[in-house]
Amino acid sequence: MNTFGNIFRLTTFGESHGPAIGGIIDGMPPMIKIDLEAVQAQMDRRRPGQSPLTTARRETDNVRILSGLLDGTTTGAPIGFTIENTDTRKNDYEWLRHNYRPSHADYTYAAKYGIRHHEGGGRASARETAVRVAAGAFARQLLETRGITITSRISRIGAIADPTPRQTDAEIARVKALRDTVGGVIECRMDGVPAGWGEPLAGKLSAMLASAMMSIPAAKGFEIGMGFDGCSRLGSETIDEFTDEFATATNHSGGIQGGISNGMPITCRVAIKPIATIMRPLRGSDDQGHPVTLQPCGRHDVCALPRALPVVEAMAALTLADALLLSLTSKI
Repeated sequence: MNTFGNIFRLTTFGESHGPAIGGIIDGMPPMIKIDLEAVQAQMDRRRPGQSPLTTARRETDNVRILSGLLDGTTTGAPIGFTIENTDTRKNDYEWLRHNYRPSHADYTYAAKYGIRHHEGGGRASARETAVRVAAGAFARQLLETRGITITSRISRIGAIADPTPRQTDAEIARVKALRDTVGGVIECRMDGVPAGWGEPLAGKLSAMLASAMMSIPAAKGFEIGMGFDGCSRLGSETIDEFTDEFATATNHSGGIQGGISNGMPITCRVAIKPIATIMRPLRGSDDQGHPVTLQPCGRHDVCALPRALPVVEAMAALTLADALLLSLTSKI
């Protein structure tokens, strides 16, 4: 399952410390003018090595387009692209060849396939999300032709709710000094989505978004609108009453009702767990099932939240682009 989407589809390939990662976008309509600088701008938001608070791995994350564009315009053919891995250190992971880290995908990949890419986690690495951000930038430009915009913010880091950027940086620095990691919540908002998108019952727009967001490495929870908080309230506190022209006075539903967009802004939140690589001795296992003590090393983020913002937006864009094309099939 390396392909996302139904009509607007992205297939990703490559490993964290291989020569390159990349993707193929299929289903992009023709005659869409693509701003490649805007694509690179999204990549730069996610790019590692930009701050002392992120991983020291330095990647340019330049997107090389192989097919599907003519003079900057989509042709309707598959869009193939690669992103070169330029700062790989395979030897940093030799100690993992026969050892499994706790709370990582080391053991589960070996259990499923009988073989695993121990160098940087291979396909299980968050490095793969760079491909999603690139593809999401293409999807975003398709959506912009319909007046749809996507934004996100960190709504929680650790125990701090609604942190400012300064508070976020301070908390990451504090946790880094403890040789620990921290997680939080990202809120995503999608404006301009018209009413009527979503394919009930099994293809609800909410389910499509949930599936997309929960495929992000480190994602541990998802909610739409009031989410879990609304389930502890009275019905009278959650109803979205109509005003003029089908708008609602409130948006507790988060822009989706019955699995179909209702024209209000779509709001969702994604819970991101603390990164599992902690720079202190941890109890792991070797590939024979014997307990071992591991001392993690290498280059790792303390917190995934800042660099995960464009990833969440990308998955929202990919989902909405697919929902847009699916909506057109019901109006033939």
